[in-house]
Order: sequence, then C-alpha cells, then structure tokens
Amino acid sequence: MSSTELPFVPPANVLPKVGAVRVAEGERLRSVELPGATLTVRSRPPAREGLPPALYVHGLGGSSQNWSALMPLLDDVVDSEAVDLPGFGDSPPPDDGDYSVTGHARAVIRYLDASGRGPVHLFGNSLGGAITTRVAAVRPDLVRTLTLVSPALPEIRVQRSAVPTGLLAVPGVAPLFTRLTRTWTAEQRVRGVMALCYGDPARVTPEGFRNAVQEMERRLRLPYFWDAMARSARGIVNAYTLGGQQGLWRQAERVLAPTLLVYGGRDQLVGFRMAQKAARAFRDSRLVTLPDAGHVAMMEYPETVALAFRELLEDSGELGTQRARRSRSGAGRAESGTGRPDTGGEGDTGAVDGRKSVAAGTVATGTREPGARAGDASDGEGTDESMGG
Repeated sequence: MSSTELPFVPPANVLPKVGAVRVAEGERLRSVELPGATLTVRSRPPAREGLPPALYVHGLGGSSQNWSALMPLLDDVVDSEAVDLPGFGDSPPPDDGDYSVTGHARAVIRYLDASGRGPVHLFGNSLGGAITTRVAAVRPDLVRTLTLVSPALPEIRVQRSAVPTGLLAVPGVAPLFTRLTRTWTAEQRVRGVMALCYGDPARVTPEGFRNAVQEMERRLRLPYFWDAMARSARGIVNAYTLGGQQGLWRQAERVLAPTLLVYGGRDQLVGFRMAQKAARAFRDSRLVTLPDAGHVAMMEYPETVALAFRELLEDSGELGTQRARRSRSGAGRAESGTGRPDTGGEGDTGAVDGRKSVAAGTVATGTREPGARAGDASDGEGTDESMGG
C-alpha cells in the first residue's frame, strides 16, 4: 500500500471498548448519529430555560473536556454543548476517513442542522478555531457570535516549538514517532503536552493532572488515535495552502458574526504576533491578549475568557435581549450585573471592560489594539496545531 492510500479503520460498531470517558459533575454525555459520523456531545444544564445555545469545538488532540472549566462559568447566559470531533474524545472516526478542516466543519454543520439549535454562540480553540471560522464564513445563519482562542490560522513564520507537531502531517512520521516513544508512559506524554500547551503548567491541579493521565491512557488504547492525529494535522497544513475563497484568512474576512479573539503571550503553537492580523481580518472583532497564557487560555484562565465573552454579549446586544425577554415573561427584574463570576480568584486577570487595559491582559474593540505592549502582537503570516488543545 502506498503512503497516499488510506489505511483500514474498523467501522465504529466494531471498535473495541477501552474505558469510560470522564464526565465532570453536572455534565452529561450523549451520542448523536449523523450522516457519515457519530458525535459525542457533552452538555451542562443551563441555569434557566430559554437561554441561547452555545457550541464549543476543541483542537488537535483535545476533546470536549477542554471546555469543562469554562462552561459552568457561562451557564447563566448560554445553554452549553461541546462536541468531540470525529476520531477524538469519545467520537469514533468518520466513515470516510476525512479529517480535513472542511470535513470537521461539515460534521459541525450537520450537527447544528440536525439539532436545530442554530444560530449558536460558537467557540473554537486552535484547530477548532480554524473549523469554526470556516463554519461562520459559509453558514452565517448558524452563528450568533464567534469566540476564537488561539485559532489555527495560517502564518508563514511558524514557531520552532510548533514544528514537531506539524511533522505529524508528513506520511510515515506518526508510525515512526509511535515506535520511538513506545516506552514513554502516559504521565510522561501528559507532562510534555502540558509543557507545550500551558503558559505555566504549574497551574494544573494534581487532580487535573491525574485526570489527564487517565485520559491519555485511554486514548493510547484506541486503534485509530495516531491516525486521527496525523490526518487532522495534515488537514491543517493542507488548509494553509488553499488560496482564493477557500483560504482561511479570506474566510475570516467573510465572517459576519461579532468575534472575540483570545491570544496567549506564551503560546508555543500559535504565534502571539498573529493577534493583530486576526483583529484586522475579522470585520467585527474584539481582541483580548493574555501575556501569561499559553495555547489553551480557556483552561488556564477560564474566568477571564468568561468575562470577555460576557462583554462580547453586552457589546452585541445579546444580554439586553435576554433581559428584555425575561422582563416580558415576568421572570424577574433585569440584571445589570449579569451574574459575573468573582474576579478575585487565582486564574483571573482583572475585569474586561471595552478598550481598557486590564491587569494581565488587554482588550480592544474593532480592528486595532492600541493598549497592547509594544511588540506583543505585530503582524505576521499559518501556525501549527496543539496536541493537547
């Protein structure tokens, strides 16, 4: 078999059972059958009925669990669901073996169409950022707002620390890496992933680390784990080479939804310098830069990301609409504070307010970020993808 041929992947109904996926308190998992794919969906009950829906999309090597820290912080403003992309988390591989950005975007669109939940507040991290950008560009009717955390959008000068992950896209590299690392323990692999994805791995709690090790052990027993990783990495690289209307930057310019961009100053996979380029590309953008965050700010600084999203809702008029609806229904008086979480916790960086600088991050509305530190977010051009984000 040549290197360009697709290897055999067992049908979903004959894949081995390798253990249960962790479900945090208050979360629920369900399986959704779609044309060509089966998706596992993680959800939390909203604080009250009638809240607008939100959908979260993880990155390469991640899963719906990547959003478990953020979802409960928003349960009073959105009705949250997070998907496991085909071949990741608890979702089996896609029937056609298509792990391209377009293939993943198609799965998200099919889920939104089938569930009837659209338009949604759409979130994406890393690879999920590229996927949700494409969804928002081609199906604006499905998207209320778009929130992108370290989105994998093309740049020319890829960071050196991102190169090993990108090499997974090269045919034959994933099997070679598997052989070379066969003696590595799940704990060693998790430490490596956290060192790559977190600005400060020490922020991970002992319980969080144990859960990540258990999840890594589970994934390594999946017969399609490395295939899904390699093909999705290849899908990102291929997406970077597309020009014209299919180019990711061109599609970013077509997004109509109000967009929140979150970039980490210690991100080793997506260049922090791309923040300004992204802010200019998305026509209705708000930029939040977190100098101490890595590639997965929604896991490191969930309180800050939640506050920034609330500001996005406020700016786009969504919170006002919710208050008016509640007032008309007699559900209670309008809430001027929107129930924001306490900002005094360890993971917070200060209140997010319009165009003002905050303790460890800066926010700007529109296409420029006048308050950013010099050199923090200069222009650039691709990126690579996170193994854990």
